[in-house]
Amino acid sequence: SIMDTGSLAPGGPAVELGLQRLSFAYQNLSEIPYDTILQQQDTLEVLVLSYNLLDELLTEPGSFGGLEKLSTLILDCNNYNSHVKFPYMPSLTTLWLNKNKISNLPIIVEEICSKFPNIRFFSMMNNEAAPSYFNGGSLNQYVDYREYVISQIPSIEVLDDTEVQEKERELARKTYRMQRIREGSRKRKELHR
Repeated sequence: SIMDTGSLAPGGPAVELGLQRLSFAYQNLSEIPYDTILQQQDTLEVLVLSYNLLDELLTEPGSFGGLEKLSTLILDCNNYNSHVKFPYMPSLTTLWLNKNKISNLPIIVEEICSKFPNIRFFSMMNNEAAPSYFNGGSLNQYVDYREYVISQIPSIEVLDDTEVQEKERELARKTYRMQRIREGSRKRKELHR
């Protein structure tokens, strides 16, 4: 077959069905090609939309919500901000939002908690909301960022490029326990509606 299964050339070849992986990286897209993506909704597990000009995800019925097998969504190097809205996707376990324009940590973390209940691998390096040595953040800011995310997303196993250690998880729980007691019961009620 002439087609590269897993990516679509800029010319847009004939659609091959049954793909597990689809990449639209480096296509200068300002809109997500939903029609092409949704043709793979029965089999698609990995969707890569990195290195584009994307700044929103449509959450109306018929957008990503129909991708019931999607486990990995890669959105690196786009223009997403803290207010991006995702559809509810319990199948998603991996989300990469590296190198976007995310500046408000609580807002993005709350969105991820409410839409991806089974997230295990989350990365948002090179965003203002994720301070690190590489973008001018101090060690204290980096530790606080990790503790906050880990305390709010209990299912997380790897944050950015670093595995979550049990000691780190305990410290995160202690540090953010009071905030969790106030907000946690409200969030749990919303999630289990």
